[in-house]
Amino acid sequence: MGYLFAAYAVFWGLTFAYVFTIASRQKRLENEIEALSRAVKREET
Repeated sequence: MGYLFAAYAVFWGLTFAYVFTIASRQKRLENEIEALSRAVKREET
């Protein structure tokens, strides 16, 4: 039974780590898109 608990703990730990990395990548991409959008607006004027 201990192995089952360990397996669930590892699974959820890895799942949360994966979700965290995806969220940080998304935030970084949003910041980059915003910077590119500002650069395009400056070039248009």
